Amino acid sequence: MYLLMASLVRLYVDQPLGAGQVVVVTRQQAHYLFGVMRLSVGAELRLFNDQDGEWAATVSEAGKRGGVLTCNTQTKPHSLPPDVWLMFAPVKKSCTDFIVEKAVELGARRICPVLTDYTNSERVRVDRLQAHAIEAAEQSGGTYVPPVAEPAKLGNILDNWDKPRRLLFCDETALGSATDFTSLTTRDDAGHGPWAILIGPEGGFSGAERKRLHALPFAHTISLGPRILRAETAAVAALTLWQAKLGDWV
Repeated sequence: MYLLMASLVRLYVDQPLGAGQVVVVTRQQAHYLFGVMRLSVGAELRLFNDQDGEWAATVSEAGKRGGVLTCNTQTKPHSLPPDVWLMFAPVKKSCTDFIVEKAVELGARRICPVLTDYTNSERVRVDRLQAHAIEAAEQSGGTYVPPVAEPAKLGNILDNWDKPRRLLFCDETALGSATDFTSLTTRDDAGHGPWAILIGPEGGFSGAERKRLHALPFAHTISLGPRILRAETAAVAALTLWQAKLGDWV
């Protein structure tokens, strides 16, 4: 099994970490550590942030409204995933949550909700999605939490595209074609430089969007196999394929 089996609690903190560093937890974190997980003074856990890696720590003070943790030794260095963004059209709440969680587990550097012509979902709460990203990083053993960007229109994103970043366009109209990364992996610079993966909404891309995407010199069209995939399944499949061919699973 590939589930994280370690029994020690992992907690993301927005504070510096280092040998002897004292970390004061928030009321919400105290509720989780001492109320839900039943940790007490002397208990061991793991802390991480976005720059200092993972550290072994012990509970120095525990209370209902707060507590103090003390860092001991580093257990993992800070490690960034490959520079690949996941761009997706938000769907219903539970499915969007699933996409964010799996993007973190699969190693996306940035998560970008995109508003397409056929996007049909409720308002996107970035703060809630960011909290899901933190929880996914805590559970998956990562030392990096990808930022969740504010939703933006696809047209505006393409207008201001950073040209060195290549775009993997998952086109649902290519259904039935072989899933082929040959044209990407045989390039001299294959696997190097930044990438983004684009997943469309439940209704697919509009004709105008598809036409524009096919014409972009930095965009590469790919099929995700012979069957129609739900948006959340497509996101997982595309990230898995990219990591296996161009990312840190190679």
